[in-house]
Amino acid sequence: MRIDGKGRIDRTRPLTFSFDGVTYPAYKGDTLASALMANDVRVVGRSFKYHRPRGILTAGSEEPGALVEIIGPANQTPNTRATVQEVFEGLTARSQNRWPSLRWDLLGINDFASPFLSAGFYYKTFMWPRAFWEKIYEPLIRRAAGLGSLSGRHDEGTYEKAYAFCDLLIIGAGPTGLIAALAAGRSGADVILAEDAAQMGGRLLSDEGQIDGAPAQDWLASVLAELALMPNVRLMPRTAVTGAYDDGTYGALERVGLHRSPRPNLPRECFWRITARRTILATGALERPIAFADNDRPGIMMASAMATYLNRYGVSPGRKVTFFANNDSARATARSFVAAGLSVAAIIDSRPDAPDEGDIPVHKGAVVIGTKGRHGLQEITLRTGSGDVRLETDALGMAGGWNPSLHLTCHMNGRPRWSADLAAFVPSAGAVPGLVAAGSANGTFSTHGCLAAGLAAAHQALTDLGHKAAPVDLPRAENAPYTITPLWSVPGKRRAWLDFANDVTTKDVALSAQEGFTSVEHMKRYTTQGMAPDQGKSSNVAALAVLADATGRGIPETGTTTFRPPFVPVSIAAMGAGGRAEGFAPQRFMTSDQASRDRGAPMIEAGLWYRPSYFPKPGEATWREACDREVAMVRNSVGISDVSTLGKIDLQGRDAGRFLDLVYTNTFSTLPVGRVRYGLMLREDGHVLDDGTTARLGENHWLMTTTTAAAGLVMRHLDFVHQAFCADWDVRFISVTEHWAQFAVAGPKARDLLTSALGAAPGLPFMGMREATIQGVAGRVFRISFSGEEGYELAVPARYGEALFRDLTARAETMGGGLYGMEALNVLRIEKGFITHAEIHGRTTAFDIGMEKMVSAKKDCIGKAAASRPGMIGAARGQLVGLKPLTDSPLAAGAHLFTQGADIKRETDQGYVTSVGYSPTLASWLALAFLTDGRARHGETIRLVDHLRKLDVLCTVTDPVFHDPMGEKLRA
Repeated sequence: MRIDGKGRIDRTRPLTFSFDGVTYPAYKGDTLASALMANDVRVVGRSFKYHRPRGILTAGSEEPGALVEIIGPANQTPNTRATVQEVFEGLTARSQNRWPSLRWDLLGINDFASPFLSAGFYYKTFMWPRAFWEKIYEPLIRRAAGLGSLSGRHDEGTYEKAYAFCDLLIIGAGPTGLIAALAAGRSGADVILAEDAAQMGGRLLSDEGQIDGAPAQDWLASVLAELALMPNVRLMPRTAVTGAYDDGTYGALERVGLHRSPRPNLPRECFWRITARRTILATGALERPIAFADNDRPGIMMASAMATYLNRYGVSPGRKVTFFANNDSARATARSFVAAGLSVAAIIDSRPDAPDEGDIPVHKGAVVIGTKGRHGLQEITLRTGSGDVRLETDALGMAGGWNPSLHLTCHMNGRPRWSADLAAFVPSAGAVPGLVAAGSANGTFSTHGCLAAGLAAAHQALTDLGHKAAPVDLPRAENAPYTITPLWSVPGKRRAWLDFANDVTTKDVALSAQEGFTSVEHMKRYTTQGMAPDQGKSSNVAALAVLADATGRGIPETGTTTFRPPFVPVSIAAMGAGGRAEGFAPQRFMTSDQASRDRGAPMIEAGLWYRPSYFPKPGEATWREACDREVAMVRNSVGISDVSTLGKIDLQGRDAGRFLDLVYTNTFSTLPVGRVRYGLMLREDGHVLDDGTTARLGENHWLMTTTTAAAGLVMRHLDFVHQAFCADWDVRFISVTEHWAQFAVAGPKARDLLTSALGAAPGLPFMGMREATIQGVAGRVFRISFSGEEGYELAVPARYGEALFRDLTARAETMGGGLYGMEALNVLRIEKGFITHAEIHGRTTAFDIGMEKMVSAKKDCIGKAAASRPGMIGAARGQLVGLKPLTDSPLAAGAHLFTQGADIKRETDQGYVTSVGYSPTLASWLALAFLTDGRARHGETIRLVDHLRKLDVLCTVTDPVFHDPMGEKLRA
């Protein structure tokens, strides 16, 4: 019900929303949970296994039970936490996991069959008769399984991704995070303050404490106003930091438009990747429940959540409330309810020495042993020293202690440590490099302690960052000690719930131990404890305590399950923002794209790039005519080709050469500065991953070039090798493919053209490079060739690419040359026997392509051992050869090879063709192929068969290098 005079909602802005088809009123600032509570809607959903009625348990992202579907014009989002979803005009929500209705759920029959559905029942039943599994059991289980439903349509919502960098990331905007942000902001640090909730303030929004003798709300408003005016501080409400990763990187999910009425182009969510030099974890703590008989009824919730709903949203979960606690934290909430004019029936405190609380009845040394009310709490039974007592109540607040919200400190394999004083796990120092936990997240629960801890953490971070700390006064605030007598569960015959989402009870955990699943990880999987959308945020520690008791161990010895990202559910659409259609497979255009299209070049796709196939001239009727002309032009004059699409990876660091030695088969660490070397890269399984050249730009600076098709694969491979095998080496690398435009100049007149363009002869030996000023722009010149002719490549920053391309083209045309496209490029490289990914397609080894001698015997490299396995070398493998037809018949890639006179069948297959092209240089069709024991069969006649294209051609097996086999031209 709504309480007049309470809350921070805007009562001047009424709203309407619907839930299960019924329209209700609300106010701006309400969450769906608070609005439902204000309208006395107690049952919000159904539990996963037993389909028991579920109400609202918490007030934040840890909510396990109040999960609903949000229906939008283009979206249907299941498992939305009603405690997080803000109400907007026209919001449509629907309960889930029920049929046909929320109140009358047919699968509620599972609750009555619970003795047969205990933990692990699915491992022991549905075994017989065997034929029933596919026809009856599996369809029924699949129909009943899952939480929520999808519309079956494509998600047409808009999502974004973004990147941010800062000196200091502060996660959580409670008192700890706020004072830390204030101190860092005043000191000039670049600060990001991220808060999961819609409003910043944390506990200060939910309690009625004071700071410096005035309402805490005044201090909060003052700090937020000052932070909002600081240009170096970014406030990010509605942003949950979801995971901690290497090198100070954090994932964060911002709810951009989920609290607003849908409109075109309004992003729903934005997934951030934040890189911070230092981080303060100020995420606070989560209150945990106490397990007792039937503690899952609607109306039973966390005491801290009751305080939030009363003080932040101005609603009460009931008219006559009761509290069950093992510490003092529920006392302030009880006083707030009394001050608001509500009836507090009693405080049940399990501690025999609990203090009194004014006029509120306190049952000391008592526990709750039972509840009544199927669709809402009506009565509780408590056991006192003098007997059992029944109390009429419609809301019960549980206060079982506090668990620091330390999950992010465990995302890099860190383990928390047990604090007996707090009866809770606390973060281990240094678990995440550069991150410090402070305040309640580190086990300090008083407001004064949180403020002091936040200030101290900020000062330490500023010192680490080299900033001088600006003065910030430490405010006066509540500093009561935290005392607790642990109570995890109340013994009894009826079921006592631990995990409210997955219907895990204390009996399930005890059964797990009884059946031998005593490891905490085994118990988790056997019972599904902590595996629901809330990831056991409220239930894990109590479950560990029950397991510890069942196995006769202490909680520290029992340990915890592994906390993994994400901390809150993250929609796949947000992580993959921009990944639809062209966002998934983007069209990539070279700087020369328009100039190529201006000359009528048809474009073909190569590794997502659009490259010119050929450049037609007037009078040329077919592509072959253009291709033959372009090949002859390169062989006899000079040609220009845009090779910017080749992957370019910049590597730097003292260990960069050592790293290249590890990823390449041959040695690079000995390469002199200003020289280029061809390299071969293997996968871990010994097959060829890629080939390319790498130049040494400086003592600790290298530039790797990859094939166009494998640029992404190689970058991923380098990342893997670095992280898995040499994370401590001093080497960093980044893709610079789009940063540079690069053009090949090839042919007998290439040197003359470069002399004209550079104003001086290039003066480079074969496989040399140097920095150069190219028409006033700082660039690079390489002497490398993929055509077999004397060749160079000019590289300039991408913004100058088109201008240089047009200039080189004009110079070439005055010398009788011009542009050549992909078709001519392919013929030129086949004539020279150069490989592409048509040959290194993932199933070939260095031995197969004739480069086994490039695998250095003096060092190890990735894939070296695997490449020498039996079957990876030898005469039985297909080896790279050239093919030349005995007639003028065309050849086709994909054709298979057979010995003359052999039957054409799979068993007699001798190999296959990978690349073909007509060579105007040799006036013949040429092919590259893999032939069994091919290098020993040069001069043999082989039969090429392609039934699809109706080809049956006799060919001579040759060396794969058809043109200039000694390389005299390219080394000229």
